[in-house]
Amino acid sequence: MTTLTRTTTSAPAATRSTRMPSTAALALARTRVELLQFFRERDAVVFVFAYPIIMLGIFATVFGQDGATVGPQGSPGVAFAQYFLPGMVATGVLLSSFQNMATSIAVERDEGGLKRLRGTPMPPAAYFGGKVGSVLVSSLIQLTLLLGAATTMFGVELPTSADRWWTLAWVFLLGTAAGTVCGVAFSSVPRSGRSASAVVVPIVLVLQFTSGVFFQFDQLPGWMQTVSGLFPLKWIAQGMRSVFLPDWALQMEPGGSWQHGATAGVLAGYLVAGLVLGVLTFRWRRRDDG
Repeated sequence: MTTLTRTTTSAPAATRSTRMPSTAALALARTRVELLQFFRERDAVVFVFAYPIIMLGIFATVFGQDGATVGPQGSPGVAFAQYFLPGMVATGVLLSSFQNMATSIAVERDEGGLKRLRGTPMPPAAYFGGKVGSVLVSSLIQLTLLLGAATTMFGVELPTSADRWWTLAWVFLLGTAAGTVCGVAFSSVPRSGRSASAVVVPIVLVLQFTSGVFFQFDQLPGWMQTVSGLFPLKWIAQGMRSVFLPDWALQMEPGGSWQHGATAGVLAGYLVAGLVLGVLTFRWRRRDDG
């Protein structure tokens, strides 16, 4: 009698579940994508990086003829290039963060790019993290180029104390972060990508003229100083003046102080307000797309 034996086969191994990368890893990957897209727009790259250097050269040349200096009577004075450098650093931060975000996101929304991204598994936090990362990298490159040009072309002296470099670091980082989130929030204001530049650029220009970027701040009308104090650019420029100008330059500040506490408070306030407004108002679709 033949005995039949049944052979059993092992069940197939359970398929391993595919894990999504962490939000931090996705944000880093998105940062690389944003930087590649940014550097492919050569006209934008040239404008963002060259604009502060060109403006510094113009003002240093026009106002600094015959060795003219900035400063109250009885002070040694500083060269115009030295005085205008803080304003150029501040306006560079504004261009790289607020203006860049407000216009580029409006264009991406108008072209349908945000709608497509919203339909992917990538969390929104990774998208915004990529935006912040790309702005920080581009702003740091811009700052390095500006300081290099200021020292080699215009003889500007850089800070020699660690305290001043620390002030430069926290004002730069806090100003960049505040400008970025405010730019994200403001990107919902333009009705289309085509109108974004027409809406954003005039605001940036007005702030530059009223915040001590193009003119000596203490020589602006009192009402203009008061109004500019409501916006972050004035505080970024003032913080940068405390880095690059000598101690006696406090005489040219309306409050007689660098007001580091107020600078940190205003920029932190704009950072929080920008985050809240961005969450409440940000749109992934065009206005006519539901």
